[in-house]
Amino acid sequence: MLHLLKWQYQPSKRSHSWQYSITEHCLRLLEVFEDSPSLKVYFEEVFDQCYQNACLLAARETGLDKKTFPQICPFAKTDILNPEYLLD
Repeated sequence: MLHLLKWQYQPSKRSHSWQYSITEHCLRLLEVFEDSPSLKVYFEEVFDQCYQNACLLAARETGLDKKTFPQICPFAKTDILNPEYLLD
């Protein structure tokens, strides 16, 4: 989610490496869920906390105020788990 936030809130700094990282992490999650379906339930349980952590990290990495990022995750879980998903 960190790279998704950076992608959305720093469009002038978008790079192929960010795009690659977004896709790579999505594919890793999908592999883990395929190997251990119960972890998808855990993903659902910790999703909101993961988003809050991503906001904190994004604020620190980008220098943007944490209030820049919405309190509720703007990304649908289905989009996060879609390797074709891009924000443009």
